[in-house]
Amino acid sequence: MFWFLPAAYLGYFFYQPLLAIFNLLISPEWGFNLAALNLNRLWVPLRFTFAQASLSTLLTLILGLPGAWLFTQFRFPGKKTLKILTTLPFILPTVVVAAGFNALLGPRGWLNLGLISLLNLERPPIQFLNTFGAILVAHVFYNTTIIIRVVSNAWAQQNIRLHHAAKVLGANPWRTFWEVTLPLLRPSILAGALLVFLFNFTSFGVVLMLGGPRFRTLEVEIYVQALHLLNLPLAGILSILQLTCTLLITTGHNQLTSQKTLVITPRSQEMGVRKPRKGLERLVVILLIISLFALLVAPLASLALRSFVKLEPIRGERGEFQSGLTLQFYRELWVDRRGGLFYVPPIAAAQNSFIFAAVTILITVTLGLLVAYGLWQRSPINKVLDPLMMLPLGASAITLGLGFIIVFTRPPFSTFRFPILVPIAHSLVALPFVVRTISPSLHNIPPSLRNAARVLGASPLRVWREIDLPMLTPAILVSIIFAMTISLGEFGASTFLTRPEYPTMPVAIFRYISQPGALNYGQALAMSTILMFVCACGIFVIDRIHLPGKDIL
Repeated sequence: MFWFLPAAYLGYFFYQPLLAIFNLLISPEWGFNLAALNLNRLWVPLRFTFAQASLSTLLTLILGLPGAWLFTQFRFPGKKTLKILTTLPFILPTVVVAAGFNALLGPRGWLNLGLISLLNLERPPIQFLNTFGAILVAHVFYNTTIIIRVVSNAWAQQNIRLHHAAKVLGANPWRTFWEVTLPLLRPSILAGALLVFLFNFTSFGVVLMLGGPRFRTLEVEIYVQALHLLNLPLAGILSILQLTCTLLITTGHNQLTSQKTLVITPRSQEMGVRKPRKGLERLVVILLIISLFALLVAPLASLALRSFVKLEPIRGERGEFQSGLTLQFYRELWVDRRGGLFYVPPIAAAQNSFIFAAVTILITVTLGLLVAYGLWQRSPINKVLDPLMMLPLGASAITLGLGFIIVFTRPPFSTFRFPILVPIAHSLVALPFVVRTISPSLHNIPPSLRNAARVLGASPLRVWREIDLPMLTPAILVSIIFAMTISLGEFGASTFLTRPEYPTMPVAIFRYISQPGALNYGQALAMSTILMFVCACGIFVIDRIHLPGKDIL
């Protein structure tokens, strides 16, 4: 019963567009000959997609695992603030991230301007944008928090008695780690690594905006073939190829997260957490904090600072700029100096984003509750429906947008004044996160409370209203914030589905970045800072709400 509405919703809005992409390939009206297809057009982006995703995942593990060790084992000033700041990149749209790295490492970024002034250079010494390194660094920036959150949560729940027993038996700290801690962490590390690989594999905005035209993943190639070259059959083949890969990755991730491991007793969050000792340990902790701040915080801080600074070239000085604090970029957001036909003031773009977010919240929380109760009943059908419900987590936003264009360009959707397809696409992206947030809290409600209410004569509706709902309220609040931040930051599907007169904030930021001129760039930074502040408030509230069960990420 609980599965009916969610299954119908996903069947109509998710699986129908995917089947439409497949039908596109065999449709005679396109005259597409699969036998004449040059396999290099598939192999080249597929090979690059796997290569960049694998290398990005490896680099993320190199930084994320020490970061998990840092947050699990040590207490230091600013720990909570740093953990919130390291979580923020995960929910930011790619246009904001691109603007942040441009503000820090771009041709007129803070680091290049400082080196030009210090060394009296004529050209920026650091060439970061449009390089393969920019893609890798941005992926590490995005996904390090996944490893930190997933692994540190599992690490914090390990039974401290197992470590004490190993020490009593004569094991030194290194042997205790390799023979006790690491085997218990291995499923979480593998699950986190697969999730990071999945996000890297379906990366779009990072490759498009930071990598440049030389680098094309499957996602970017789908975008180019569908929107720029209007080659929908080839875009459909690439979409099916990508979806097949993501389905395999998602299935592997679900298998890992559902495995039964050694039962462990959760310990107090403060037990075993200590200040770093003097010497090498303190040095390592300081270096880790500096590394996390430099990679995950510095680009965002550079973006916010750059939005308040106006740079003007100094006459007679090549490469020299003078700076001054200004609010011009924020004021100019409300001025249409060019008289553009599709100009939308930022307050309107923000209003569009929040309206889309409100509809997304309504859809995802309703469906998320139904799916959570369906999983709670432990029916045999759950083994089939659960992975199918989680598949949107690994589906490409570009593939989703392409499928929507193929299926929903006819009435009634083509006649709606309100672009309802935008929040529907956002809800498909947010639904897996909402389910994974509500489901653990539902499973942690003691059955004895429901049984006692029934014995006292409460109806099923009253049991839900007075027992389940109060205990699920924190999880529902987190789900609302998650759905809101995901909707506010979604960029891939929105580029396909938004109308010129109804842009979201990420789409509006991309418009400013795509246009030449310092004023447009400054306006993009200003709007990015506003969006970043809203997302930071959301993640701050999420971090303040304690939920039973697994970490949200």
